[in-house]
Amino acid sequence: MIELLAVWKGYGATQVLRDVNLLVKEGEFISIRGKSGAGKTTLLKIMGLLEEPDKGEIKLFGRTANGLSDDEKSELRLHKIGFVFQFFNLIPSLTVLENIELPLALAGINKHERRRRARELLEYFGLAGLAERFPETLSGGERQRIAIIRALANSPKIILADEPTSSIDDENSQLLMELLNEINRERKVTIILTTTDLYERLPTNRDFMLKEGRLIER
Repeated sequence: MIELLAVWKGYGATQVLRDVNLLVKEGEFISIRGKSGAGKTTLLKIMGLLEEPDKGEIKLFGRTANGLSDDEKSELRLHKIGFVFQFFNLIPSLTVLENIELPLALAGINKHERRRRARELLEYFGLAGLAERFPETLSGGERQRIAIIRALANSPKIILADEPTSSIDDENSQLLMELLNEINRERKVTIILTTTDLYERLPTNRDFMLKEGRLIER
């Protein structure tokens, strides 16, 4: 699904990633741990084609992604990759249902079909009661779960989750991990998540540490 070959990335005098190599197979659930500022977000952005590496190669779905046009990258992100951000990124003026519909609208799905799909996702995960609520009325845990459901809207093959539990309490973190684990097992979505927690037990099947720019499997 994803292959990174000798990837380097720096900003000015700071070298963030150093010779990073990673092979992600279909259906894997991978965690990448590291302290704040270790480069985890940069690594996810490179995997999600939001940034280019300074050196090295990235392959997605067996295809070299270096040098793809902006339109080609956008198409891959829209249809193949779901993003979950640290601070939810829900649009406050839209209801929960409308937030989930948004990536479907961007993909050109008609209103009736995207509403059907959004309601189906909410019902599947037991959150149909939140459909007409606005993000500001939700708890942090509810917002993050809605953000994950939105990431599923276009049936992506990969979900990239950047510190998804950092803004919520322990109880909601547990619920969130259960949700991600269910998505991985039931929907066969490949998931890569980052965390600053170096010791938390996670339901992932591979666990990495990013330290001093280098990625090491634990």
